Amino acid sequence: MTPPAHPPTRTRVTGPFTVVEVTGEIDLATAGLLAEHLDAATATPAPDVLVDLRNVAFFDCSGLRVLCRAQDRATARGGRLRVVSDAPRLRRLLGATGLLGRFSPLPSIPGE
Repeated sequence: MTPPAHPPTRTRVTGPFTVVEVTGEIDLATAGLLAEHLDAATATPAPDVLVDLRNVAFFDCSGLRVLCRAQDRATARGGRLRVVSDAPRLRRLLGATGLLGRFSPLPSIPGE
């Protein structure tokens, strides 16, 4: 299944990873579009998904809900989902919500 076009979000394959690159803002209005990309990325057996949030200016609980759902889906299929971000604000958000252990952000995409 190919996700619909969403200019601030694109999916690409880099080595063994499916990378979902997100830019702009992730909130109630845009979280559904991100979910469509993540649904497609986690649809295969043993997906290895990286969600690149390095160019995200705003990220709220709507985005966290989508990440948790996608990670559960990837894990259920024998894979994993990880977050890429070097932004202190995302680390603070994950810490404040108790999700830092679940989504310990990588500073960059491995191998790039």
